[in-house]
Amino acid sequence: MVWDKLRLLRTILTLIIPYSFTLVRQKLSSLHHYYTYKPLSSSASSSVSSYNNVIVIGGSFAGYQVAKRLTQTLPTSYRVILVEKNSHLNYLFAFPRFSVLRNRDDERSGLEKYAFIPYSGLTRGAPEGIIQIVQDTATGISSSHVHLAKGEQLPYAYLVLATGTSSPPPSKLSWTESSSGIQQLRNMQDAIFAAKRIAVVGGGAVGVELSADIKSYYPGKHVLLIHSRKQLMSGFGKRLHDFAIQSLGELGVVVCLGERPGLPAVDEREKKALKFSDGRVEEYDLIIPTTGQTPNSTLLYNLSPTSISKSTSRILVHPTLQIIDSSYPHVFALGDVAETGGPKMARAAHSQSEIAVANILRLISVTQSEPKVHPELKPYKPNFAFEGSIKLTLGKKRLALYMQEENGREVLVSLNGGSDDMGVKMQWRFFGADLKALERESGDVVVDGSAAQKIVEATI
Repeated sequence: MVWDKLRLLRTILTLIIPYSFTLVRQKLSSLHHYYTYKPLSSSASSSVSSYNNVIVIGGSFAGYQVAKRLTQTLPTSYRVILVEKNSHLNYLFAFPRFSVLRNRDDERSGLEKYAFIPYSGLTRGAPEGIIQIVQDTATGISSSHVHLAKGEQLPYAYLVLATGTSSPPPSKLSWTESSSGIQQLRNMQDAIFAAKRIAVVGGGAVGVELSADIKSYYPGKHVLLIHSRKQLMSGFGKRLHDFAIQSLGELGVVVCLGERPGLPAVDEREKKALKFSDGRVEEYDLIIPTTGQTPNSTLLYNLSPTSISKSTSRILVHPTLQIIDSSYPHVFALGDVAETGGPKMARAAHSQSEIAVANILRLISVTQSEPKVHPELKPYKPNFAFEGSIKLTLGKKRLALYMQEENGREVLVSLNGGSDDMGVKMQWRFFGADLKALERESGDVVVDGSAAQKIVEATI
């Protein structure tokens, strides 16, 4: 374990030092950009077609970062339009915990409100006119326009698809307004609070964290975690599986591997019974499925069906993150919806966003100076050790920091403690949102985390 801590520290330092210089350089560059970017006249800026639009569809971690970096880099006459169905950024990492922890005294209290972060950070410090945020659902795309559910058609010069994946609660929520999302989390809290026997079906990270949290906060409940494979979180190494099995066992979670019970149909969920492969049927007060992620790629189908993988339904992209169809070099895809060759993790999406932005800027630059030239673009090269790392919570008193180095060596560091809020308040600051305004509305107190904790949160 000591060697693991040293390896983890070495990895953090090798990343933090150059990343710090990059942040400083980006900050200085964005300040210069703020004073040199010239918005169009007020009459022209009211028209979407007056600008060369870079449209980003999807405002989760990948799309947010692309939009943010574009506000700091796009040249005059270009602007970014973020099309996002949700009113707030959903901080998905906190959803399992906030589906369990029921600590509210009234409608104004409770931690679940912190899981919905306003998009105001995108406009804070950005030049006037460089970004427009549209809360709507994209229903179709052509080679030049994005079609919205409310009927509007937005022209674009470049398009970035960061539409992510769909999955059942608590991984993702079905409502688009933050108030409804908060209520959906509270409904789950109430259902878990009322149940005595709970089955969680799906042993990915969400299922593991959810099971551990339920048993940690409600030790008297019977919690069964079922997974179809012989290894939990099969996308990671066996060492993380072994640690999770040990931790879940210490909490009292019953783990059933290699089993795929038949789930009751939606209209039969009141029966709450699971049928196992050996024929036995067990009843539960609550069954929570945490299986399956469906890539949100159908939006691209009518424009370029060959750019969608038949086996995974993800969008096929070049290393430059342009879609595989060479007819549309101005269309990019990244994050969980794309077959990038990298991990399906938020850190990977952050790295990919820098590649996509750099390549869009390169294309803009060459188009303005030498329209017939095909520039050399930057490829995305995954850093699996960092981008594929995970911070896994295992109840309220334990978490694991895990990564797998390029040579296959697994590094795992177990930490005790952690906060009930999962460090989500620091994420408000990272995304530039006004936490103090929310705290004033709620009557809560803003508490800063330690510098050391911030470094760990930012890197792992």
